[in-house]
Amino acid sequence: MIWLRHKIQVRTVITFTYQPALRPALPCVYGPLDYREQRALFQRIDSVLSVSGLEEKFITLTLTERGINTHSAAAVRLERFAKYSVLALRTNIARNLTGLDHRDFATRLADSPLLQWFLRVGEMGSIKAFSKSTCDRFSRWASEQTVRDISEKLTALLAATDPLSEQVDPPAITFGLAEPIRLDDVYFDSTCVKADIHFPIDWVLLRDAARTLMKATTLIRKHGLKHRMSQEPLEFLSDMNTLCMKMTAKSHAADGRKHRKKVLREMKDLEKRIAAHARAHVEILKTRREETDLSESSAQLIIKRIVHVLDQLPAAVKQAHERIIGGRRVPNEDKILSLYDDQINVIKRGKAGAQVEFGNKLWLGETREGIIIDYQFYQENPSDTALVKPAIARLVDAQQLTVSNVWGDRGLASNPSTFMLEKRGIGNGLCPRNVSELADKLANQEGFREGLKRRAATEGRIGIFKNVFLGRRLLAKGFEHRQLAIGWAALTHNLWVVARMAEAEKKRREDQEQKIGIPRSRAA
Repeated sequence: MIWLRHKIQVRTVITFTYQPALRPALPCVYGPLDYREQRALFQRIDSVLSVSGLEEKFITLTLTERGINTHSAAAVRLERFAKYSVLALRTNIARNLTGLDHRDFATRLADSPLLQWFLRVGEMGSIKAFSKSTCDRFSRWASEQTVRDISEKLTALLAATDPLSEQVDPPAITFGLAEPIRLDDVYFDSTCVKADIHFPIDWVLLRDAARTLMKATTLIRKHGLKHRMSQEPLEFLSDMNTLCMKMTAKSHAADGRKHRKKVLREMKDLEKRIAAHARAHVEILKTRREETDLSESSAQLIIKRIVHVLDQLPAAVKQAHERIIGGRRVPNEDKILSLYDDQINVIKRGKAGAQVEFGNKLWLGETREGIIIDYQFYQENPSDTALVKPAIARLVDAQQLTVSNVWGDRGLASNPSTFMLEKRGIGNGLCPRNVSELADKLANQEGFREGLKRRAATEGRIGIFKNVFLGRRLLAKGFEHRQLAIGWAALTHNLWVVARMAEAEKKRREDQEQKIGIPRSRAA
């Protein structure tokens, strides 16, 4: 049973209780090693969630976020809200662990006793699985700040050395770890989280605009609202695709530049006609929506889709004209990279195979054990050197953590960062850019060489985080949704690391006890 408490000065008043449903025990399945490892992983994470108080804090934060007064709300409503809050928390963790999208996860949940047990939907006598739409709503159940607060609470529990009330051991010991996580060393690095867009070619943006406008126009016409057109909407798409193929036909020919200019002028004329037809159908939908079976919300969604593209179309046409016909450069801050997501940047990092990336910068800080204790997702594209100071402020000032040394590559080193670390009394493990200074530190600063070797493993941590927990390309649309998805991924990653460490510690203890003659069955 989870007890929710509301603190008033020094008194603790019990507001209401939430009783989790009784779930049947997991069936005895002796499957392949991969299944047994995944089963043990879910069991470990379930144990951490049950004893850590994370579920209790998540319910409290979401109640505050929704503005629900626990004193005046009905008990039935509070209990239902608590139930779905816990379900949302566990759903997002399980979905990030499995790497499935909403549809595939909902399908697997309906047929997986393990997931039903972890999500507590496999009640005695019935199984109540939810749909992909509910799974999608669960992904937005809480704000990014709430998810961040849960992650920070987990970090505080893992690093705590003082025992909690009514407990003999620190929280990390109750999670199955040998000792609390040490925050002496923090390893920083940044990366680019790529947006789910194709390579932003100027004339391809015009094709995207034509596709969106004509498909929306076709949808309006299907519901009985028509405006005179010289040809069917999808025929306009065929014409635009033909021009796209003509644009690439003479890419290496001697007169290729002249050819592209001519084709772009034809595309601009075609785009004008497409925009005019789409605009006319929008006006009809606004005035004669009652003649169709479309609801007001559905109609507004179609209108918003068309207007969003029409508003950007002049700038997209101008950008293509400037670059292809005028031969002039467009500043990165003025470029349209996607018609459907305007909160992404051009990030030039010079990486092998990715000289230029399109997305947003992600900052990560991990401990020696691999726990991500700091992350920040940036809408703009700040310099890496400017990110060290706010990271230290988040860890030391906001979370009240004790940090002894920070490590990073030469892209993070700067004089202001060095001065700030010296002022705070934190060891500077940032790799200097000056070669002679680097050689001096390697030769004379104790532990510097070993720290840089460990810092190299942070590159692998970033790869695991991006490729396993975020997916190779983050599918969430819009900066806020991507930011929230990163928060869920960071929380899931840390629970995954803790569960793996606990399992390794359990095996280590069993091996030691077997060496002294205690049977494995008794050791468990």
